[in-house]
Amino acid sequence: MSIEPLVSIITPSYNASKYIRETIQSVKSQSYSNFEMLIADDCSSDETRAIVQEEMERDTRIRLIKLKENGGPAAARNEAMKLAKGEYLAFLDSDDLWHPNKLEKQLAFMKQRELAFTFTNYRMMNEEGQMTGSSVTVPLKTTYRDLLKNTMIGTLTVMINKKKILGKVQMELHRDCSEDYGLWLSILANGIDAYGLREELAYYRKCENSLSSNKMNSALKTWNTYRKIRGIGRVSAAWYFIHYSVNALKKHRKAF
Repeated sequence: MSIEPLVSIITPSYNASKYIRETIQSVKSQSYSNFEMLIADDCSSDETRAIVQEEMERDTRIRLIKLKENGGPAAARNEAMKLAKGEYLAFLDSDDLWHPNKLEKQLAFMKQRELAFTFTNYRMMNEEGQMTGSSVTVPLKTTYRDLLKNTMIGTLTVMINKKKILGKVQMELHRDCSEDYGLWLSILANGIDAYGLREELAYYRKCENSLSSNKMNSALKTWNTYRKIRGIGRVSAAWYFIHYSVNALKKHRKAF
């Protein structure tokens, strides 16, 4: 009998007491059970740590990492990834949710086709957790140059096989960049393609006060990612940014 691989779920948290228990429950409800959930708390001042501590006592697969200083979500993810024991990494923010079959279906998809990097469709929900009619449908395959022109990969849907990724899986720390997008670009720049599983397996909470809800801020972070993380020259960066802007408008119209 083959042993099912361990999946390490990477979850940064900061003042997430309103949502973190529901997020944890969506992980505990997974049909695939061989996982560890590493919650790296970025110095929350609310009840987040106490809630995670309670959940740890109920389920030993959940681990709390207490950061000593606030460094932002990328720094929190990096700490969790350093401690991750799994062959596979999956990413879930502290206010988002998964479909109960997310890990099982995505892992089967990866193993069957021996893939290193996959992502899935996802649906938007409002701040209260009510599902909306808006969703994101992903392409079947994405290359490095495709991704430079379109930020279609939802972090809450990503799963990667660490054994198939060249180099260390860590995010570069630039708060004025899209650090998760930068990591996906860095992985794909090494000749790895990302494959889309066209099933709706995750739910993204759209909060009005979230950084990602600010379109201008998101666009500036994308530009800075080209320049600071990928080191792309101004002319090439501008060319990619034009494509990104057009695709972002298309995605916004479909998803919202």
